[in-house]
Amino acid sequence: MIKKLANTLNKVGINGFLLGLFAAILLAWLFPFAGSNQSPVPWKPIINVGIGLVFFLYGVKLDPVQLMSGLKNWKLHVLIQLTTFVLFPMIVLAIMPFMTWVDKDFQMGITYLSVLPSTVSASVVMVSIAQGNIPGAIFNASISSLLGVIITPAWMGILADSADIEMDFLPTLGELSIKVLLPVIVGIIAHKWLYPKIQRHLSALKYIDQTVIMIIVFTSFAQSFSQDVFSPYKMSVLFEVGATMLGLFFLVWAVIEVLCRLLGFSWEDRVTALFCGSKKSLVQGVVIGKVIFPDPATLGLVLLPLMLYHIQQLIAGSIIASRFSKKI
Repeated sequence: MIKKLANTLNKVGINGFLLGLFAAILLAWLFPFAGSNQSPVPWKPIINVGIGLVFFLYGVKLDPVQLMSGLKNWKLHVLIQLTTFVLFPMIVLAIMPFMTWVDKDFQMGITYLSVLPSTVSASVVMVSIAQGNIPGAIFNASISSLLGVIITPAWMGILADSADIEMDFLPTLGELSIKVLLPVIVGIIAHKWLYPKIQRHLSALKYIDQTVIMIIVFTSFAQSFSQDVFSPYKMSVLFEVGATMLGLFFLVWAVIEVLCRLLGFSWEDRVTALFCGSKKSLVQGVVIGKVIFPDPATLGLVLLPLMLYHIQQLIAGSIIASRFSKKI
């Protein structure tokens, strides 16, 4: 009975990781001191080491040869990257003045969400289920993650004044390069000899990523709860932000669908563009956000729209991918 329920939930995107995120927020609410800046646990060095390890392993899993071979389908790649880093932010900036029901604090989080790179694992899995262009998905999701280290802080630097953010682009880029880009490059260099040794353990290694993200979420929300950051907001605000995130997902999806039809994409490329272009990375969002928003309490507010979008993109994406697979 329990196994059947777990399988059903997993099919619609509700897996152990999502439940773990909810548990991290619940623990942060119950025990805010344990994850706050006053905690005796040295969270900052633990998180820094964890981030380095996550992106080193990400680099190890990237095959340089496969990435180079993926350059051929340039129209698909250009569309996905422009959708991720240009079209998505422009849509949000265009509709933001009309989203008067969303509190200003959460508008900042939605803006941040719009300039993030695409997620890797979820995009590839859903493209695979929907019978799309898997090599194209792997290439674009991987390149998007690398480009995000530069483009996301660059966008936030441009938007800093309107979003009331104090951010210097070059120091932020330098910190992200050390924490993210350098471990990825070292991992890519080590791919040839290290990947064969860890290949059979890949399914277990994902728990490292998930644990680091859950620790960052726990500490960010714990600091927010300890400072009563969420106390001014009613529960209805959470539902309003969640509904807005779902609407944003389908709006971007519809725009990509139109562009794919205008460009005459094949079914495989269309599926890949839809899933890769509409996704946003929680992993990159949490890591980059940790640098751009050093105050954990502020980070908790910023991450809320991203987490709601992440949950809904997995659930909606899984349902759509399943339906697409039945059309083949």
